[in-house]
Amino acid sequence: MAKKSPEQRLLIVDDREDMLKLLKQVIGGKCKCRIDLAKSGYEAIEKVRQTEPDVVLTDIKMPDLDGLSLLREVLAFDSSISVIIMTGYATVESAVEALKDGALDFFQKPFDNDMVIHAVKKGFERTWLLRENRRLQEQIASTQKRYGFVGKSSKIMKILELMNRIADTDVTVLIRGESGTGKEVAARALHQMSRRSSKKMITVNCPALPEHILESELFGYAKGAFTGADKDKIGLFLAANGSSILLDEIADIPLSIQTKLLRVLQEKEIRPLGTTTPIKVDVRVIASTNQDLEEKIAQGTFREDLFYRLNVVTITMPSLKEISEDIPLLAQHFLELYSREYGKEGLEFAPESIRCLMQREWKGNVRQLQNAVKRAVLLASDNVIWPNDIPMENGQVKADNTITMPCVSHLPYKKAKEEIVGRFSVAYLTRALQESGGNVSAAARRCGLERQSLQRLLKKHHLDPSVFRNHHGHQD
Repeated sequence: MAKKSPEQRLLIVDDREDMLKLLKQVIGGKCKCRIDLAKSGYEAIEKVRQTEPDVVLTDIKMPDLDGLSLLREVLAFDSSISVIIMTGYATVESAVEALKDGALDFFQKPFDNDMVIHAVKKGFERTWLLRENRRLQEQIASTQKRYGFVGKSSKIMKILELMNRIADTDVTVLIRGESGTGKEVAARALHQMSRRSSKKMITVNCPALPEHILESELFGYAKGAFTGADKDKIGLFLAANGSSILLDEIADIPLSIQTKLLRVLQEKEIRPLGTTTPIKVDVRVIASTNQDLEEKIAQGTFREDLFYRLNVVTITMPSLKEISEDIPLLAQHFLELYSREYGKEGLEFAPESIRCLMQREWKGNVRQLQNAVKRAVLLASDNVIWPNDIPMENGQVKADNTITMPCVSHLPYKKAKEEIVGRFSVAYLTRALQESGGNVSAAARRCGLERQSLQRLLKKHHLDPSVFRNHHGHQD
C-alpha cells in the first residue's frame, strides 16, 4: 500500500480564540501535523476548500454557521475528511445527530486532552485509508484495461512486461503457480495481447475428461473411427486454428496423449482418430499446472521431452502472500464486481476490514479472496462490510469478539469502560426520547425502566426531554 503523506493537516474551528490557541498547543505538542485555525463556520468552509485538511475538529455551537451545518458542507466537499465534534452538555443530542450525519466522534466540554489527541490521530488514519481506497478504485480502472490483470506489485508488473515481450510470438508458454493464483487469467491476457486475439481462445480442462474422451476432444475423429462415431468431429486443436489453446492442468494428461501432444508441438500437425492423413494447424499452445512437473518426470508419469517442449517460456504466478500489497486492490475489484452482480451498489469496506484482509493467510490465494469477498457482499446487512462479514478458511463467518472502540483503547480500564458506557447511554436514551417524542413515561416503557430511574439517567447524561417534545408536540 502507498505510504502515508509526511504532512497531515488539521483544521480547528471555534468562535473562541482562547479555545483555538489551547487546542493548537495541546494537539500540536503530540501530533506531527500542520494545524490551521478558523474562528467561524464560514471561514472554515473557505479553508477546507483551500487546504483540503485530513481532519476537522469543530465546536458545534457557533453564531454564524453551526457545527452540524459545517459537518454537512465538509462531507459534501470531500467525504473522506474526518470530522470530530466538540459540544457542551446542553447540546448532547446534537452531537448524536452529528454522528448519524457522518461525524467520526464527539466530545463534551470540558474534555480529556489525551482523548482528543487520540481521536485526531484516529481521524488521520481513517482519512488516509479512505483516500487510499479511492486511489485503489482509480487504479482498478487502469489495471483492468491491461487485459484483466488487477495489481500493481513488482511481481505482477514483471509478469506483464514478460507477456508483452512474447505476446506476438508463437512460442509455447508454460504457466505455473499454486491453485487460485490466476493462471487462466494470465493465459487469457497473453492471448488478448497477441495478434490472435480476434479469434476465441480454446480452453481444455484436462483432468475433467477421461483418457479416451480427451483424445477425441483434442484431435477429433473421422466417421466410423469407433462405435458411435456416426459423423466426423472437429477436434479442439483444429477449432483453435489461427488462435490459442490453453491446456489447463496439463500434468494430469495420460502418457498416451502426451506422446501425441508432443507430435503436435514438434510437427505443427494433428491426426484425427480413424484417419491416416495429418492436418497442419497454426495454434499457439499455452499450458498451465499447479503440480511439480520435475517430480512427475522423476516418477515416470510425465514425459521429459514434452516438458522441454512446453517449457520454452515459463510464467510463474505468485501466491497472494507474495503480492500482499495487491490485496486491497483485488478486494476492491471483487467488491465492485459482486456489488453490481447482486444489486448492492454502494457497498464499501470499513477500514478495519481492509486491515483484516491484509492480515489473513490466503491458502487458496486470489480465488479464496474472491470467494470471501463474494460471500461478504451477500452477508452485508448495510452498506459497509465489517470484519465479521468476512468468512474464515472453513467458510464460516469469523466470530470476532473484539469491539471497535475508537479513542478509548489508550485509557485505563475503568475510565475506558466509563466512557463507552456513557456514549452508549447517550445514544440509547436519545433514540428512546426521539421515538417517544420527548414523552418520558413512554420512553421509560420502551426502555423497560421505571419513570424515576429514567429521569435520573437523563439528568446524569444532561439530556433534556423538552428538546424532543418541541419537535414532536407530545406532552408527558
